[in-house]
Amino acid sequence: MRLSTMLDYSKGFKEGADRVADLERAGLDIVWVAEAYGFDAPSQLGYLAAKTTTVQLGSAILPIYSRTPALLAQTAAGLDALSEGRFILGLGASGPQVIEGWHGVPYTAPLGRTREIVDICRRVWRRERLVNQGLYTLPLPSGQGTGLGKPLKLIQHPYRTDIPIWIAAMGPKNVEMTAEVADGWFPFLFVPERAEEVWGADLAAGAARRPAELGPLDIAAGGLAAVGEGLEHLRDLARPMVALYVGGMGARGRNFYNDLCRRYGYEAEAESIQDLYLEGRKEEAAAAVPADLLEKTSLIGPPAYVAERIAAYREVGVTVLNVTVLGDAAPQISQLKELLG
Repeated sequence: MRLSTMLDYSKGFKEGADRVADLERAGLDIVWVAEAYGFDAPSQLGYLAAKTTTVQLGSAILPIYSRTPALLAQTAAGLDALSEGRFILGLGASGPQVIEGWHGVPYTAPLGRTREIVDICRRVWRRERLVNQGLYTLPLPSGQGTGLGKPLKLIQHPYRTDIPIWIAAMGPKNVEMTAEVADGWFPFLFVPERAEEVWGADLAAGAARRPAELGPLDIAAGGLAAVGEGLEHLRDLARPMVALYVGGMGARGRNFYNDLCRRYGYEAEAESIQDLYLEGRKEEAAAAVPADLLEKTSLIGPPAYVAERIAAYREVGVTVLNVTVLGDAAPQISQLKELLG
């Protein structure tokens, strides 16, 4: 099992990059860089490529609507070359609030769009001449443009033709497709004890159609992490974030995170959190997040307890423990690496 974390740039990006270099020395395997409606991820990833030597660098996630498939492939190939084979292309559909509100692009056909993008990226890296008929028509026909478009292939030879593609997926059909076509999967608010019940059938259905050359599906999951005695109160630090996602990321009936919370068995709590959050009562919404959910989606406690939680993640197929460490990060990363064995 590898160890990963998200880039923390709360005190400034360059300061965050310096911390990543420290965490690399402490044993960190992967750092992920987010992109919502702040700074773009590729710029930061390029800077990190120059500041590090061994840690893998992943986007988590690049929204599939804000770039063409070819540009996603170009960006991935460029970052993989700069990092000498350390890049992971993390993709996701994001949500209507960001895609339609920030990018002004209709949030349509997320599954079909993701599937086509994965296929196009891999063909670009193999330097095939790009022809596609589907949601993306390449080259563009004369009825939709000048008619002068030509099938092109990537000019440079990529550092790797098999850059890993990870997908952030939550809905049943999206998880099934991820298990079929992706190298890795980003779940959210992952509860190991409920994973088989909630995700098992979807993962199995996708795995049944998975090409053998892809190998086993990687899974990254975890949460807040702090190893030590008397730290259980730190789980409450996740309350505002969980309330934001479960309560405010989407409208009623269109909130993927709220749906997941309900699937885990917290139906009443999910409804209450959403009601409170949408009424502007954010602190009350945070207080309504179940303590049991916070415990099961974190790794906070004495070493023996954290080791038990790691074993629970490992047992259900998690291959990358993805953590947000609390306190002095480098010593925590070192301790977690020891517990991973």
